[in-house]
Amino acid sequence: MAKLPIEKMRELERRFGEIEARMSAGPSADVYVKLASEYSELQPVVTKIRAYQKAIGELADLEVLLEDKSVDRDMRELAELELPDVKEQIEALENEIQILLLPKDAADEKSAILEIRAGTGGNEAALFAGDLFRMYERYAATHGWKVDVLSSSEGEAGGFKEIIATITGKGVFAKLKFESGVHRVQRVPETEAGGRIHTSAATVAVLPEAEEIDIEIRPEDIRIDTMRSSGAGGQHVNTTDSAVRITHLPTGIVVTSSEKSQHQNRAKAMQVLRSRLYDAERQRADSERSADRKSQVGSGDRSERIRTYNFPQGRITDHRINLTLYKLDRMMEGEIDEVVDALLADYQASQLAQLGEQQ
Repeated sequence: MAKLPIEKMRELERRFGEIEARMSAGPSADVYVKLASEYSELQPVVTKIRAYQKAIGELADLEVLLEDKSVDRDMRELAELELPDVKEQIEALENEIQILLLPKDAADEKSAILEIRAGTGGNEAALFAGDLFRMYERYAATHGWKVDVLSSSEGEAGGFKEIIATITGKGVFAKLKFESGVHRVQRVPETEAGGRIHTSAATVAVLPEAEEIDIEIRPEDIRIDTMRSSGAGGQHVNTTDSAVRITHLPTGIVVTSSEKSQHQNRAKAMQVLRSRLYDAERQRADSERSADRKSQVGSGDRSERIRTYNFPQGRITDHRINLTLYKLDRMMEGEIDEVVDALLADYQASQLAQLGEQQ
């Protein structure tokens, strides 16, 4: 049986009961919203704790029954049949509670900024970057999340040299944070007459969307340049001259946005800049905390090749967890939950192992 922190579990139950009582007392709207948020955060773990306590009670009753010599044979046989199921239930609940009690990433509930850039491979890399964006767009749709493109630069043959978008919804970052890294594709380009397989790559970065309260940007730390945006021709060529470039002087981070509205451009560029600074701060803190231990599944090294998409064989391989699936067509349609869940499970397993070492 796993060793659970009983005192911590009691404290969570006590706090949950206190919140229930305060919500029932009819507090002000502001207080109620805060209490409701904490209530929804605690409810899953407290529900499991109560189920665990009930199962422990059932196990104790069964063991007493089996030790009682006066109990008739039929009752004893029934208790013996129930015993393995109750023990199995307790073990499952212990594992679930351990995971629920793992330290939470403060950014997990946030929306995210998705950045995809074509890497090696020229036009084919840009096409693959476009395929990846559509994959995440479809995945977002299945979860009811909203996708808004902040900026994009199209490839000569289609796809994107670069595309940056916000994905808005509850828990987006928790689901997508392990997607950061180099994604490699192996396939025969449409332009390849000889049928040779080419290897190309695109880089994905997923950043937690930062609010103003998360990161402070001082006016004196940024330089804002307004430029004439180069249009693609046609009816909009003379209407888009409001590109904005923001440079964060202390870090040298540069963000650009080139929509029709200069005000909108500035807001979007600041949104991306805040998220990049917030992510840089998170990376620095993570490095300090785990300088001598790096999780196998990480979102830190963006130059790491994390996944290969092999089209001729319909195969997708995540190299961090040695997971290979022959479902490439479905995954490119946005059905990536199996990989996302496997990455999360591996990360949680490594966290549990680290806790075990510390105890």
